[in-house]
Amino acid sequence: MKDTTLKDMAFSALLEGYQERLYWHIRKIVITHENADDVLQNTFIRVYKSISNFQEKSSLHTWMYRIAHNESLRFLEKNKNKSYANIEDLSSTHLEILFEDVYFNGDEIQMKLHTIIANFTEKQKRVFQMKYFDDLSFRKISEILKVSENTLKSTYYAAVKIIEEKIMD
Repeated sequence: MKDTTLKDMAFSALLEGYQERLYWHIRKIVITHENADDVLQNTFIRVYKSISNFQEKSSLHTWMYRIAHNESLRFLEKNKNKSYANIEDLSSTHLEILFEDVYFNGDEIQMKLHTIIANFTEKQKRVFQMKYFDDLSFRKISEILKVSENTLKSTYYAAVKIIEEKIMD
């Protein structure tokens, strides 16, 4: 009984410390508040069930981000049967959802930034969001995505260049 209480207290501390950061990471991937809440709940269920298997090969923060990222991708994969004619339709649908969301209070520049990001490749989008919005180091992103740091840097700076060019249009 004592071990269960200790585990629950530790898990509550994890929830308190990481819930908001993981929510916003997930939200950038699945777009809507409702979907992000569902994926966040699945993330913490997976963390709770797997915490005893945590091997400390990376930081706890990185490990949890990887779980959140993978849960987000699972969610997208599971819901991809919602068909769109092409990527532009998908991007515009996601932007409409974002701009109509009561939790989004962006100004014109933010809307333009999100429009540009929506047209990135999935890889560019994930790398840019993790570096720019989540302020993760390239090392942590590398551990989460299992991609070399040099590749990530190249992807990120190419995305930044696109934003710089398009934001001035």
